[in-house]
Amino acid sequence: MPEKQDNYAANLELYEKAVATIPEVKRKGKSMPFTSHNGNMFSFLTKEGKLALRLSKEDREAFVKKYGTEPVVQYGAVMKEYVEVPQELLTNTDELKGYFELSYRYVGTLKKK
Repeated sequence: MPEKQDNYAANLELYEKAVATIPEVKRKGKSMPFTSHNGNMFSFLTKEGKLALRLSKEDREAFVKKYGTEPVVQYGAVMKEYVEVPQELLTNTDELKGYFELSYRYVGTLKKK
């Protein structure tokens, strides 16, 4: 069990670095860290320490093709607009930054909540 907690803590730190790449974005949530823009969530860290990003259909398809990721499932439901970020990408803040920005820009096009 401690290994899972250590992995979560390490991934939370990596998530914080990704969030910091967009100064106007602030991380929210205690039990499930997430980010939102105009009331629309665009990233979150699962309780297992996996990062999920919300992307447009085109960006999502390109991401899945490049990284071969599985759909994001939370509480038995597929989160249709989200992709799971592979661990290798999560550890590469410079590369992840581009996807984080795509996600942020995408939710900026959605109706405010």
